[in-house]
Amino acid sequence: MRVGAHESIAGGVANAVDRQLEDGGNCGQIFTHSPQVWQDPDIDEDDAAAFRERSREHDVGPWVIHSSYLVNLCTPKDDLREKSIDSMQREVDAAALLDVPYVNVHLGAHTGAGESQGLDNAVSALDELDIPAGVTVLVESDAGSGTKMGDDFAHLGYVLDESVQDLEVCLDTAHAFAAGYDLAGPEGVEETVEELDAEIGLDNLACVHLNDSKHECGTNKDEHAHIGEGLIGEAGMRAFVNHPDLRDVPLVLETPNEDGKGFAWNIERVRELRGA
Repeated sequence: MRVGAHESIAGGVANAVDRQLEDGGNCGQIFTHSPQVWQDPDIDEDDAAAFRERSREHDVGPWVIHSSYLVNLCTPKDDLREKSIDSMQREVDAAALLDVPYVNVHLGAHTGAGESQGLDNAVSALDELDIPAGVTVLVESDAGSGTKMGDDFAHLGYVLDESVQDLEVCLDTAHAFAAGYDLAGPEGVEETVEELDAEIGLDNLACVHLNDSKHECGTNKDEHAHIGEGLIGEAGMRAFVNHPDLRDVPLVLETPNEDGKGFAWNIERVRELRGA
């Protein structure tokens, strides 16, 4: 079972591997810089080599780089589009340097251009990337507030079908739940997996952001909860992590650090639910 967390790279990217091991994880995710600003990854070759070596030595992987929150692939604004493409190019180049197979990105918001135009904007932006060999861009499902795209699995399927790039998908369980996919029990999990398969093909599901939700299904509100303690709940999480079509998909947690519970608690909780 591959399960881990989104770890900090404070003090150097190689430290993320040590933090992952401390939390009991064996795969994970990082930002290459602060996600709230336009900033280039600052990773030198020595740190990258240490990251690669520690990951191999301790069998930690796959890793995912999460792109900047400022990236908006759906935008109709030329300046934001160019900044988003430039930022994504630097992320996929950093992934190649680190031997990280995936770069995860949200489609963003169409901000009034309309869903169809927004999706076409995202496709054309992704098509401009020069993605290195061994790196795959993952399009993440979204909670769908405002004009954000990706809350409907059909959005993800469209982008995969229309892009010239070999893209795959990251499913966020809290986002999907907020978008109206009811993961709170075995029946809803089965229906969601069937729809995901119909729209994108489960062979294109490369990663799951496994998060519980603090808000009700269909509210479009994105706020993560501890595994089994949110509104998806224990039954839904147990059904999800034990679904036969999902058992080999890496699970990356973005759960909160609150109530005395952090990543280590949540990773252990996932393993308990898998064994239940």
